[in-house]
Amino acid sequence: MAIEVRIPTILRSYTGGAKVVEGSGDTLDDLLTDLDSRHAGLRGRLVTEAGALHRFVNVYVNDEDVRFLGALDAKLNDGDGVTILPAVAGGAFGFAAAAAISQHSAAAAAIAQHTAAAAATAQHTAAPAGRRAPVAAS
Repeated sequence: MAIEVRIPTILRSYTGGAKVVEGSGDTLDDLLTDLDSRHAGLRGRLVTEAGALHRFVNVYVNDEDVRFLGALDAKLNDGDGVTILPAVAGGAFGFAAAAAISQHSAAAAAIAQHTAAAAATAQHTAAPAGRRAPVAAS
């Protein structure tokens, strides 16, 4: 049984740089075990010690998310295509949020610094207790 597996760039060090490898197995679990026998360490990057798919890894069988097909128990057939994708967070909105937080933090720091400087100046120029500051004549 030949199953084509597309490997993301981040995991290609385990496959000698190959973008696509072939494996076999009746289930996704069997396939990953087979792949690990030829590409040591690959399974460990996809499956937790508890025996579940890592939450930051998405696996698709023929464009169907395996989480809806039984996860590691998902059935495979000869000729199926499996795609492994690392989960990606952020994107354009993530960068925009990071920029906004950065700008907010910089502004908050500037305000705090200005407030501290103003308080220090006010304390330094305050009239001594019991004495009134001169009032300008109108």
